[in-house]
Amino acid sequence: MDLFEYQARDLFAKHDVPVLAGEVIDTPEAAREITERLGGKSVVKAQVKVGGRGKAGGVKLAATPDEAVARATDILGMDIKGHTVHKVMIAETAPEI
Repeated sequence: MDLFEYQARDLFAKHDVPVLAGEVIDTPEAAREITERLGGKSVVKAQVKVGGRGKAGGVKLAATPDEAVARATDILGMDIKGHTVHKVMIAETAPEI
């Protein structure tokens, strides 16, 4: 299968596998509202079909809604191993263990 992360997450959820909440966007400003709904902090994740997103700077924590907008601005349009980022997922942060 050749899926984006958000597609795999949706497939898991459809089959009752627990997943963290999140939404996919293609404009930075949309990150603010989603992050507010997620409790004020989020993870901004580049949606490209290639590994190494985190090391390439395509996965960033956002402590506030404004920071989520800034991170989405940074990531959208980024090139990760020859793949241009057109969408990001704004995801719920995982609970601390």
